[in-house]
Amino acid sequence: MLGTMRRWPQGPHDGRPNPAPRTASERPLRTASDPASVSGDRRPLTVGELTRQLRRLLEDRFFDVLVEGEVSGFRPSSTGHYYFNLVDREATLNVALFKNRHHLLSFVPADGMLVRIRGPISVYGKRGSYQLIAETIERAGDGDLLALLERRKRALAAQGLFAEERKQQLPLLPRRVALVTSPTGAAVRDVLRVLGRRNAGVDLVILPTPVQGPDAADRIAKCIRAADRWQLGDVIIVTRGGGSLEDLLPFSSAAVVLAIAEAGTPVISAVGHEVDVALSDLAADYRAPTPSAAAEVVAASRAELQRRVTGLRNTIGLTMERRAQRHRSILDRCGPEQLARSMRLLTHPVQQRLDEARGEMLQAATAQAGKLRHRLELASRSVAVASPRAVLQRGFALVTAAADGSYVTAAQQVRSGEQVRVQFHRGALHASVTETETEPETEQATNGNL
Repeated sequence: MLGTMRRWPQGPHDGRPNPAPRTASERPLRTASDPASVSGDRRPLTVGELTRQLRRLLEDRFFDVLVEGEVSGFRPSSTGHYYFNLVDREATLNVALFKNRHHLLSFVPADGMLVRIRGPISVYGKRGSYQLIAETIERAGDGDLLALLERRKRALAAQGLFAEERKQQLPLLPRRVALVTSPTGAAVRDVLRVLGRRNAGVDLVILPTPVQGPDAADRIAKCIRAADRWQLGDVIIVTRGGGSLEDLLPFSSAAVVLAIAEAGTPVISAVGHEVDVALSDLAADYRAPTPSAAAEVVAASRAELQRRVTGLRNTIGLTMERRAQRHRSILDRCGPEQLARSMRLLTHPVQQRLDEARGEMLQAATAQAGKLRHRLELASRSVAVASPRAVLQRGFALVTAAADGSYVTAAQQVRSGEQVRVQFHRGALHASVTETETEPETEQATNGNL
């Protein structure tokens, strides 16, 4: 994609004021054809002075440009600024997007995006390079590389090369690892460092190959096939360090993807950084985010087994100790004192309920006895009031016939000369009837009731 650039015209008729006079450190550049350039009395420019003049020249001339290109090598810094390259088929332009401009973005740039960027051109003196300071960024579609990768991804996926059912399990304890990478890159050093630190005890076979460039894809695919054919490792690691989308392109080639998918040996793909995704990652049996992570996976199988054995040993020991403690607790509860205590705990509630029932029964019996006693007293009083002795005590007498002992309640029941017995409250007497008197019936009935 060819880049497009727009700049403001410059000259005496552009409506802008003439620039202010420059200082000695910012004096105009001279060429070798200038007579003054060969004079011996001319002071040479320092690197800083030359850089400042170039910066002033670029900023004055290209203070507001609009450039279209494809994002490559996007990398956010720890300070929050974004740095990346804007590329097309002819050139590369460094771009810096500072943190204070993030709020104007509606998306986060990523490798392969086609964007339009507006801003000034400036010079970064530390590196002596010019760069575009992004003021605004707009998406213009997908770049050529991203579109190419998307088409290739769909074509390879249609062949089933990314299917999960094709993937193999990694070996538990690999004794030998085949490493397909550049022998001079950072990836091989990272893998060696991790395996040495983890003391993994595995043999490492390095298959050297270029990891970028026009013939890198075929070389990588050949190394993968050789490692699989000659069984150079129990697992194959295909890796390289980070880079731009163009740098990682060989690992997204159809040749590399096909070699990985056809390998009988399990393959780990670890290309670039965690944010980088190559098509080899989709075809591999396991995708590691970095070369170091791939080494961790290989070394972790042995370390993981040791960790699991240690964990199981600790778990078994803890389980046995808990069971023994539980049995000891049961035995302790079966001693004489514990049994007596348990029996007391069982019988105390029963005894308490018996005491309560006994108290309730005694209270109920006492109350019932009191009621009966009161009724007896009332009956005794009634009987005492109705008793003949009580009548006699009030001065009345009880008369009975001496002959048969029958009660005499009327004068007509005896005749003169008959013997009667008269009972008083205290004592009695025998008398002989000398005369009787008859009362009216009303009086007789009254006397009879008494």
